[in-house]
Amino acid sequence: MEGSNLPKNMEKSPGKRVLLNTPGNNDGNTSGDDRKIIRREMEKQRRQEMANLNASLRSLLPIEYIKGKRSISDHMHGAVNYINDLQMKIQDLGTKRDELRKQSNISASQLDSTSTGGVTVSPCFGGVEILVRTGSREEAGLLSRVMELLLEEGLSVVSCVSTKVNEGLLHTINCKVADPSCVDLSMLQQKLVDAVNPFS
Repeated sequence: MEGSNLPKNMEKSPGKRVLLNTPGNNDGNTSGDDRKIIRREMEKQRRQEMANLNASLRSLLPIEYIKGKRSISDHMHGAVNYINDLQMKIQDLGTKRDELRKQSNISASQLDSTSTGGVTVSPCFGGVEILVRTGSREEAGLLSRVMELLLEEGLSVVSCVSTKVNEGLLHTINCKVADPSCVDLSMLQQKLVDAVNPFS
């Protein structure tokens, strides 16, 4: 065609439809595909993070809480049960701690009320309980003298627990005897006082 402004290659094939790539022709489709890819990657990352967090949670739970359970929801229920059990145990331990503190305070007050030089002797189940209170600077060898005296009196020491009370120490000694009725508690207490306070 004369006077045509079309390129030569288009003139040679008039029956063929030619699409011209103009700027911005495919921007809509390209951006839509990119968003889909980004969403898939974000979902994949989210699932991977959830799997890692669930694996960490599962590793912290005792086996009896997740045995035979595979789903994430089962693991979450197991974690809730485990936390509830821990809270109950903490409450029980707190109650026992308060009881021990109360007993310790009672023992200290009982010892303070005695007029026998920081020593009290009382019968207990199957034996004798001895409380010995000392100052902040306990004399070296004091407990050794007490133990030797108890052995001489035929008492078998089962336990000895030392507790810090106020500015001193409270020694609780439990002894076992074959026949508690044969033990003269007042005499034993006086001997222990003499052993604890040898220069008084």
